[in-house]
Amino acid sequence: MEVTIVKNKESEKLEEILNQPYILILFNDDKHTFEFVITCLMSICNHTYEQATQVSYTVHYKGKCDVKRGSKEYITKKMQQLRNNGLTVTMETI
Repeated sequence: MEVTIVKNKESEKLEEILNQPYILILFNDDKHTFEFVITCLMSICNHTYEQATQVSYTVHYKGKCDVKRGSKEYITKKMQQLRNNGLTVTMETI
């Protein structure tokens, strides 16, 4: 008897999230402008202008926001690039 496993979109989305267990967190500071943060998020994290703007406002009002998910190697690279631009970021696991 052969067993067939059927995946639906919800299980595929859950699997995708579980395979990306690291989160890049951006923290608020008083030294960078919205435009600077938006530009960094667009160029380093490949955010759209709208995404980067929303993240920058969330960081401003809530103090922090997750900006990217991925493998440890990927998030470490992005974290270093953002730090090189003077932004305060950390990496956490889900």
